[in-house]
Amino acid sequence: MRVLITGVAGFLGSHLAERFLGEGYEVLGIDNFITGSRSTLEILKGYAGFTLIEHDISEPIFVDGDLNGVLHFASPASPVDYLNLPIETLKAGGLGTHNSLGIALAKGATFLLASTSEVYGDPQVNPQPETYWGHVNPIGIRSVYDEAKRFAEAMTMAYHRYHKLDTRIVRIFNTYGPRMRPHDGRVISNFIVQALRGESLTIYGEGSQTRSFCYVDDEVDGIFRLYNSDHIQPINIGNPTEYSIRDVAQIVLEETGSSSPMESHPLPEDDPRVRQPDISNARGILGWEPEVSLRDGVQRTIPFLRAQLET
Repeated sequence: MRVLITGVAGFLGSHLAERFLGEGYEVLGIDNFITGSRSTLEILKGYAGFTLIEHDISEPIFVDGDLNGVLHFASPASPVDYLNLPIETLKAGGLGTHNSLGIALAKGATFLLASTSEVYGDPQVNPQPETYWGHVNPIGIRSVYDEAKRFAEAMTMAYHRYHKLDTRIVRIFNTYGPRMRPHDGRVISNFIVQALRGESLTIYGEGSQTRSFCYVDDEVDGIFRLYNSDHIQPINIGNPTEYSIRDVAQIVLEETGSSSPMESHPLPEDDPRVRQPDISNARGILGWEPEVSLRDGVQRTIPFLRAQLET
């Protein structure tokens, strides 16, 4: 069995590649390293079945040999990245999805799209089921990521309906764990790095906005199960336990032993007030639900980020 994973040098892409390799698959990884890191691939070099191609999937590419699956994970994913790289983000969601779908179609392979909870925008329904169409500002600063993923979902379903391509769509909720970049702008990594450095923890607004955080091992297990299922419609993979941002900061302070204060900043434009997945379908269809609590996941993540700061 051989799969292609785009964005393989990213946080989630590298973990996903490791899971497939561990399950006996050969993995062909594509990345242009615009946000991915070569260091995340070090662990993959120990597998004989891993091959890397340095390429921007927004540009066409011919892939030699048979493929059983194409998993499209290439895209700037953190707010810092997609706000700094708006055009590249739109191209990854549009052209990158189109090129990846074309490869899957040519190879007769299953296609899995990494979508996001951001397709729900600032939701007016909480928790969010897959049937909710979302509440997205199409021209806001976050739209380059939100709408790129919504377009990618539409294109994926068009290939399924028109070309009869076997497709999967995973809507990924906030994921964290080892191999996150220390300065990627995501909540967990931001708080841990600031706490370890003795800096103030940055709280936007009053910190009452909520998020749901899924540990990376749980997230990857859900994605792997989805790939091996026959479920065509989008499916939420995330942890349904909801925390306020201020509560997350408190957990990080306790687990790092830091006495850093919390410091409030203005709420960013279009920042969602709530975010919580309804995982009824993941439970019923995939037999999946997360196992790692936020506190346990933070404990597992701290040593990695501490080591990154010491290098």
